Amino acid sequence: MKDGETGKGRLRLVTIWPLLMFPFIIAATLSIFFIDHEAGLAALIFACFYLLFCVWWTLYWRPKIDRKIADMAADYTRMQKRQTEESPVPQALLDSKGSYLWMNRAYRKIIGRNDAMLRNICGAFPAIDNSLPQVGQETKSYGDIEDRTYKVILRALPDDEGVISVYLNDETDYRTMLNRMEEQQVALGMVCVDNYEEVMNSTEGVRRALIGAMIERRIHKYFSNYDCVVRKTDKDKFIVLMREKELPLLEKDNFSLLEEVKGLNFGNELPATLSIGIGSGGDSLARDMEFSQKSMDLALGRGGDQVVIRSGENIRYFGGKSQGQEKNTRVKARVKAIALRELFATKDKVLIMGHSLPDCDAFGAAVGIYRAARTLGKRTSIILDTVTTSVRPVLDLFEKSGDYPEDMIIKHDAAMAMLDENTCVVVVDTNRPSYTEFPELLEKAAAVVLFDHHRQSGDTIKKATLSYIEPYASSTCEMVAEILQYFSEDLKLRTVEAEAMYAGIVIDTNNFMNKTGVRTFEAAAYLRRNGADVTKVRKLFRERMEDYQVKAETLRTAEIFQESFAIAICKGEGIENPTILGAQAANDLLDIIGVKASIVFTSFADKIFVSARSIDEVNVQLIMERLGGGGHLTAAGTQLKGCTVEEAKELVKQTILQMMEEGAI
Repeated sequence: MKDGETGKGRLRLVTIWPLLMFPFIIAATLSIFFIDHEAGLAALIFACFYLLFCVWWTLYWRPKIDRKIADMAADYTRMQKRQTEESPVPQALLDSKGSYLWMNRAYRKIIGRNDAMLRNICGAFPAIDNSLPQVGQETKSYGDIEDRTYKVILRALPDDEGVISVYLNDETDYRTMLNRMEEQQVALGMVCVDNYEEVMNSTEGVRRALIGAMIERRIHKYFSNYDCVVRKTDKDKFIVLMREKELPLLEKDNFSLLEEVKGLNFGNELPATLSIGIGSGGDSLARDMEFSQKSMDLALGRGGDQVVIRSGENIRYFGGKSQGQEKNTRVKARVKAIALRELFATKDKVLIMGHSLPDCDAFGAAVGIYRAARTLGKRTSIILDTVTTSVRPVLDLFEKSGDYPEDMIIKHDAAMAMLDENTCVVVVDTNRPSYTEFPELLEKAAAVVLFDHHRQSGDTIKKATLSYIEPYASSTCEMVAEILQYFSEDLKLRTVEAEAMYAGIVIDTNNFMNKTGVRTFEAAAYLRRNGADVTKVRKLFRERMEDYQVKAETLRTAEIFQESFAIAICKGEGIENPTILGAQAANDLLDIIGVKASIVFTSFADKIFVSARSIDEVNVQLIMERLGGGGHLTAAGTQLKGCTVEEAKELVKQTILQMMEEGAI
């Protein structure tokens, strides 16, 4: 509007500029008249003729110019309207409620003759859902019409309150091209035979070549069904190159290759298992290879016999239904013991902590590491903020002995004051930073050591200087007992320390009934040689009458779900640590005929603690992982926040049903 008025004003100025010059001519004429009358008279005559000329000029040309301006404005309006109407860019105008005020031909062609679409923009693009922009704002949305995808740009006009302009941008071809580019992205995979040496050693010599060839053949045949290239890099390792578009197909198949290889039997006493790590979504092949290697490390750290796919920061798991095979060799334990001793030698202080609400396994393992550090003369403390009912009897043994300094057990604030560059932090019985007694300590520690027997998850401790995670081990105390045997010849466990570690093994194995192997009994024998009294340990864990009654009530009120799962709620009001009773009740429920797995819920400290147990038919670790937890094939758990016990119970039931439909359990 302002630009148009300015243009009109300039055109009018052209028509009247001779008349505007007349005052200057009169002034010049008067000046000349005072100097010379004759010359002034001539100038006056010229001024009169000039005035007549100006009047004629203004009266003759101004109407013509005004008519020309009007004609040009009308032509411009018609051209602008025609241009907008026939523009290839679909445009429309809406009122404040989303109803159409006007639309051009291109927009009308897209909408068609559907009355619902013609009335309101939400009829064509439901995603907008009346979320129209306010004055001066702009919003963007997407919608599909007849297999075409459109980007909808809505802009509220600032000068016309209540009027909204709409522009459509067809992005179908762009999205198709983008999808094709994503499908052409490369994913890298690594395949490893977990127990190659053990399988070969369990097979007769003449059949070893056959079983090895059949494993390789199955791997090549399986991936040949997809757009994949497989190359063997070692006797038990392969690398796979594939398109990312193949990953959904492999996931839909649940990587049946794992079961195919496990089912091979050519005289081998042990079934062969595979671990597969796949990396995708990186910005380069090197990045995908890094993701693939990390996926493989995670798969092996979780016990093998599974597939781990990492796409950027997203991690997915498949398989992992079989129990990890115990390895007879202790070479790894010896190597870790030497590395631990060398690391302790470079530090002045050692801080040890387990998971929150620690159990006997966490405390016993911490005691073992405490003795190792003290053997080297290091100032050592165990961080213990909460003393649970299961740990209290063992801790009393140390307090009664009088042979330990006051700073053996400290709180987290004292640990923070003790932390410096020459302090090593050791985490036992957990590999998730959020589960530790004091997560903030890990962020500031210069050196972190990790010992755990639980399967790794995506949020495992990343900055560990030394990490020793063995999912096949029965307990962390078993792992630490092996470490101590190679740590130093001068190391000698005291009786109370051996009993604390022995208690950890007893609790985690349910009196050597669950997840025990040859090395479990060897570790127990080592602790017995160091003075552990079996009878004394048994007396430590006798229950109080009120605790036993709560556990009995939990068992009485248990229900059977899907004819296989025993589900119960542990109501431990007034009990110091009801989560321990919940775990014990889960173990006891397995003694019921027909029960394949047990799940017990306990409300404590504004959280719902879930304890899951099984014997061998159900992998409860997979169920707990779906809920953000983890553990082992036969013993797992998780912690839920922001829900009631009944809501947690219903969530677990729905998860079990979903996994049964998927064939995951």
